[in-house]
Amino acid sequence: MTSTPPPPALELRDVTVAFGGLTALDGVGLAVAPREVHGVIGPNGAGKTTLFNVACGFVRPDAGSVSRRGEALGRLHPRDLPGLGMARTLQGLGLFDRMTVLDNVVVGADRHGRAGFLAGLLGLGGKDERALRERAHACLVDLEVAAYADRYPPSLPYAVRKRVALARALVAEPELLLLDEPASGLSSDEMDELGDLVRRLAGSMSVMLVEHHMDLVMAVCDQITVLDFGRVIASGTPAEVREDPAVVAAYLGESVT
Repeated sequence: MTSTPPPPALELRDVTVAFGGLTALDGVGLAVAPREVHGVIGPNGAGKTTLFNVACGFVRPDAGSVSRRGEALGRLHPRDLPGLGMARTLQGLGLFDRMTVLDNVVVGADRHGRAGFLAGLLGLGGKDERALRERAHACLVDLEVAAYADRYPPSLPYAVRKRVALARALVAEPELLLLDEPASGLSSDEMDELGDLVRRLAGSMSVMLVEHHMDLVMAVCDQITVLDFGRVIASGTPAEVREDPAVVAAYLGESVT
């Protein structure tokens, strides 16, 4: 008797989003399997950022649904993500300039979005704060930026700040990580390091990766969904997507930086 496969970590079905007279997404669907790196690619204006914002609860779709582990999320809001075992990073890092690196990470340390924030800003004191700070520091160690724990974000190189933002997302130990263009602003070597890190993360969580650097996507993703003009034009493994004529015409034939 064959076992039933687990439900997707994240599933979007027939998602449609319109801004005024512009349809940004038109019946888009994808499913991120457990412990899978699922990439979303497409030319500029294809709808990638809008799709990411739907998955994060920043944009409410006009039609369609978002499900987590087989359960529809309804009116998803960004504040709901920690309680759902989800975390995300954004193109804008969102770090607090007047808080140390360690305190920035402590803000994300509570799965329910309360204790970590209070510990970082108000100082809970005692065992609770010590445990949160130890977990945050361990995450910085894991991402090889613990040496900057007492520094402030504006004084750090951009690649280090990117890792701090990632540490803040990871410290709550999410089961699903949403990454919005994590390679932007990184050098080739830094991008290779990011690829190794994403593959390592996939050993313990699912990852949805919205990115325009094709080399990174092809190297780290198990499955890829390709958007063009707000519609899915291809989906499959990197090898399948690479050879798809619609993808070649819409994306791979263009100059990618």
